[in-house]
Amino acid sequence: MVFLDEAVITARSGDGGKGCVSFRREKFVPKGGPDGGNGGDGGSIIIRATKRLYTLRDFSRRRYFKAGNGGPGRGKSQTGRNSPHCIIETPVGTIIQDDKSGETLADLIEDNQEIVLISGGKGGKGNQHFATSTNRAPRMAQPGLPGQEKRLRLTLKLLADIGLIGLPNAGKSTLLSRFTMARPKIDNYPFTTIVPNLGVISFDDEKTLVMADIPGLVEGASSGRGLGDRFLRHIERTNLLLHILDITYKTTRDILEDFLTLRHEMGTFAPALVDKPFFVAINKIDLYGPEHRNLDELRKALEEKGAESFPISALTGEGLEELKGEILKRWEEGKEDFFSGKS
Repeated sequence: MVFLDEAVITARSGDGGKGCVSFRREKFVPKGGPDGGNGGDGGSIIIRATKRLYTLRDFSRRRYFKAGNGGPGRGKSQTGRNSPHCIIETPVGTIIQDDKSGETLADLIEDNQEIVLISGGKGGKGNQHFATSTNRAPRMAQPGLPGQEKRLRLTLKLLADIGLIGLPNAGKSTLLSRFTMARPKIDNYPFTTIVPNLGVISFDDEKTLVMADIPGLVEGASSGRGLGDRFLRHIERTNLLLHILDITYKTTRDILEDFLTLRHEMGTFAPALVDKPFFVAINKIDLYGPEHRNLDELRKALEEKGAESFPISALTGEGLEELKGEILKRWEEGKEDFFSGKS
């Protein structure tokens, strides 16, 4: 399956219509002057963000977009028809770049936000504009200006309040399904989740937050292993991070091995990621036994790293109410900063 948070498309605005060469011809006006109308303007390429879309999947089927050309001018000083604009809809959170230069042309972070990306060609002037005292019957008109074509790279970065991050099979998808109406694919093998899943977590007082399950990150993710670099960018616009640790994870070095791996990959990809507010859920305590990492030692080690932790079982529901209360608490404490959508 292709992870469609990127797409490359080609877009072309419309050509302007040509001006008209025409002369006034009426029964009692034998030497009428020029009355050629102007050509119409070509359509522009407009990019519009909408909450109705969540991925760039539609661009796998259509990669070329063209606005219509302006109509030609006509006699009797009639201007040609302006062409309708070509509107391309993308999910909120889409960045538009010039694929050739890498220049960022638009960053759409609000619903219905739109930008004229490529202007249509202007219509040419008709011959009525070229009449002079010495040339009262000009037989020339302007052609319309041609449209422009650009190759564009679209990159989607999810906008979410809470990002669930962890190694593969830590239980992120299960936790998302317990907190929200989202129904991600859940199975017991690495990389079950290969696209981010979104869900809305609701609280008793009708507050809602958007929660994103970021696909499993692994060592080397910042350099692209396991598509990790593509997943990491979705964390950039997530305001609060919830690290999910698996108590049954077999460590080979440090009791915080999986936690430190995640923090390292995040910092390598973008140093600002490790400065985001976060806390930790230690998952699968329903399977906890003497052969697993010592829970008290793990929590103490996390505390020394400045990370508050909560033991939970996403499968049985143990500890989830306390965890949900902590999410709400942190939202209330930092809603003006953490959840302003400016990160």
